[in-house]
Amino acid sequence: MGNTLSLYKPLLQGLMKLAGVTPRAVEIEPGTVIHFWIPSETTTNKPAVVFLHGFGCDGILTWQFQVLALAKKYAVYVPDLLFFGDSITDKTERSPAFQAECMAKGLRKLRVEKCTLVGLSYGGIVGFKMAEMFPNLVDSMVITCSVMALTESITCAGLQRIGFSSWADYLIPETVEGVKKLLEVAFYKLPWIPDFVYRDILEALYFDHKKERHELLEALIVKDKDFTVPSFTQRIYILWAVDDIIFDEEEVRNLKELLEGKATVHCMERAGHLVELECPLAYNRTLKQILASLYEDGKEK
Repeated sequence: MGNTLSLYKPLLQGLMKLAGVTPRAVEIEPGTVIHFWIPSETTTNKPAVVFLHGFGCDGILTWQFQVLALAKKYAVYVPDLLFFGDSITDKTERSPAFQAECMAKGLRKLRVEKCTLVGLSYGGIVGFKMAEMFPNLVDSMVITCSVMALTESITCAGLQRIGFSSWADYLIPETVEGVKKLLEVAFYKLPWIPDFVYRDILEALYFDHKKERHELLEALIVKDKDFTVPSFTQRIYILWAVDDIIFDEEEVRNLKELLEGKATVHCMERAGHLVELECPLAYNRTLKQILASLYEDGKEK
C-alpha cells in the first residue's frame, strides 16, 4: 500500500486544474525557484488573491478548500514558501524578509501588480513583511491565526500553552506521536485518524528539508527589544479562531492594538489554529464577505 498523502496529491492536483488553477515553477534567480498554483487563464481582470500557508503543509494542501471556493471569481495564486512543497533556494538567507522578497519577485514575474494577501500563521508573518516591504503590491491583507512577528515573549507564552520547549519540537515532528500532538494542538476537535495516516503524513511532509526548516524557525524569532511596528497603509482583516491555543485571544488583542485600530477582527467559533481546514465552509463564507467588501463586480472599490 502506498503513502495515502502521496496518492491523494495527484487527485487534488487534478481537482485544482478543474477548478481553474495550474502549477508553475518561477525562477526568482539562479538557484531559487518558487512553485505556484496560478490561474489557468493567462490574462484575467479578476482581482488577485494570494494565499500564504503556515509552517507544515505546502500551499495547495493548506488552501485546497479556499481555491475551490474562490477560483471562479478571483485570480488565485498559491505559492509554496521556501523549503515547503517544491520551492527551493541555494541561498543561506532564512528570514521572513527573504521569504517575502522571493514571494514578491515571483508575483511580479507572474505580472501581478496588486493583490490581497491571505496569510495563515507563518504565512501571516511573511505576509506582514511583504506588506511592509512592498506596499504597492500588497493592497490589503487577511491575517489568520498569526502575529506580526514572532517575538521572544510571544514564543515563551505560546510554547507554555502548548507544552513544548521549542517551536522546532512542535513544528518538525520526528515520530507518529509527534504528528498526532501537532494536529491535536492545531485543531479544536481533531477527528479520528488511523495511525497509518499519521505515519504517511510524517513521511510525506516532515522528512525533507529538516535542517533548513530548523534554520527558518531560528530566523523567525525576534528579540523583544528589536521589534518595531511598521506603518502599514493596507486594509487589514484578522480572522481569529476562538479556540486557537497557539496564538490565543490575548495575542489577537495585542495585534489589534499594534495596528492602532486599522484592523477589523472576525471571530470563528469552535475552531482551532488550522481553521481553514477544520471549518472550511465557515471560513470561506467569512473570507468571501471580506473580499466582497474590497471588490465590487471584479473591480476594486
